[in-house]
Amino acid sequence: MGFGYTLMTEQAGPRDLVANASAAEAAGFDFEVMSDHYSPWLASQGHAPYAWSVLGAVTQATDRVELMTYVTCPTRRYHPAVVAQKAATVQLLSGGRFTLGLGAGENLNEHVIGPGWPPVNVRHEMLAEALTIIGQLFDGDYVNYQGRHFQVDSAKLWDLPERRVPIATAVSGPQSVALAAPRSDAMIAVAPDDDLVTAWDRLSTETGQRKIGQLPICWDTDRDAAVRRAHEQFRWFAGGWKVNSELPGTQAFADATQFVTPADVAANIPCGPDIDGIVSAVAEFGKAGFTDVALAQIGGGAQRDFFAFAERELFPELRAARS
Repeated sequence: MGFGYTLMTEQAGPRDLVANASAAEAAGFDFEVMSDHYSPWLASQGHAPYAWSVLGAVTQATDRVELMTYVTCPTRRYHPAVVAQKAATVQLLSGGRFTLGLGAGENLNEHVIGPGWPPVNVRHEMLAEALTIIGQLFDGDYVNYQGRHFQVDSAKLWDLPERRVPIATAVSGPQSVALAAPRSDAMIAVAPDDDLVTAWDRLSTETGQRKIGQLPICWDTDRDAAVRRAHEQFRWFAGGWKVNSELPGTQAFADATQFVTPADVAANIPCGPDIDGIVSAVAEFGKAGFTDVALAQIGGGAQRDFFAFAERELFPELRAARS
């Protein structure tokens, strides 16, 4: 299993994200994923720089780690033809280390352009068209496309990498798996659900595709401080995907989670100095058939000590459990 680090654009500014990317590579992480948000989930997180500018800088501040968006919505803020161009450019800058992570998006980030947030079935239709367009552009020829939601007029990517950009698509249930598996190179999911893995393998065009999960943690030498920080910044996680994709802004997330307690958060997110809790939670992804897990360390100012902990204490335990 590969172990990744999450560059959360919701909790750090662009310069800190680039510095964290370099430090995470030095600490021994295998890959790094970056959220692509216009807004934080909660005002207490306090950040939302433009992910693609940061990614460009990260390609030059790192040498080894794989990079990935986790995830980009290619249907509202960005036209899929523009997403394809950005992904090809980042692949060139990174020397072939980039995977394009895509998903159907959240109202939180996409409503900013208007004129409203479509229902989930329409969002899935849009994502399917976007995947088709991006794939055709990665083929390197001129693309003309007329769909229900998107039009492409004589588009071509003039700077294509030698290594085609892999596409990983986020799924949460049977409908999204049926849409994404035949059109993608890897699966993304945030819950260790073996049903998703089984369905993906049945519908994907190639065997042995990666399944990339994400695990929020809040490491700190002081468990009480970790629980407080996780509750302050990450209680939005309790809503679940169907709720989280619909809420329009930070106040809505604050209102929706006003009755989530610190104990509720601590019951679902490993908090404090306990390595066993993290190792056990990662193992659940492995049991479900995931090949990779990206850790999301909660708290923008709590990264440097976490990197030292990961390198000296956490990785030996994770690798021992993996073997």
